[in-house]
Amino acid sequence: MLWFTADTHFDHANIIEYARRPFQSLDEMNETMVANWNAVVQPGDTVYHLGDFAFRRHYYFARRLNGQIVLIEGSHDRMSASDRKAFTWVGPMHVVHGETDIVLCHYAMRVWPRSHYGTWHLFGHSHGYLPPQGKSFDVGVDCWSFTPISLTAVGIKMAALEVVGVVDDRYRSEKP
Repeated sequence: MLWFTADTHFDHANIIEYARRPFQSLDEMNETMVANWNAVVQPGDTVYHLGDFAFRRHYYFARRLNGQIVLIEGSHDRMSASDRKAFTWVGPMHVVHGETDIVLCHYAMRVWPRSHYGTWHLFGHSHGYLPPQGKSFDVGVDCWSFTPISLTAVGIKMAALEVVGVVDDRYRSEKP
């Protein structure tokens, strides 16, 4: 089974206020997210985490979570070589090939490879402050009850979204 998430920010106290998370303490946030993750993700599943995994103690949290974690690098994912061993580490963008390719990136893009052909784009970083655009939306924990979202749920959400064409002249910029 495939899962997607972003912006867990384990051990990051300031994120509670910044993202208006409904937790009274750092421990409550950390433990709720670990419990939510393990309630849906099974040990043999793959979770694509689209960046900003933890503020510190990456290895500690990764070892507590079910599934194999593929980490797409985010803006706060600076960690030691020993912490990196807890993940399959990929660069800032990754494509999952399947019936529909999925472009994964920590950051939202207005266009992405093959976007006008219906390729999906999942992102994080915005903590729910950006609306979907075309076949693209935020999979961060702030949008999904602090729980990873399944490929099935992604498909259901994408079915309600429309492809945005980039060949429509109404949207072209004036050329200098």
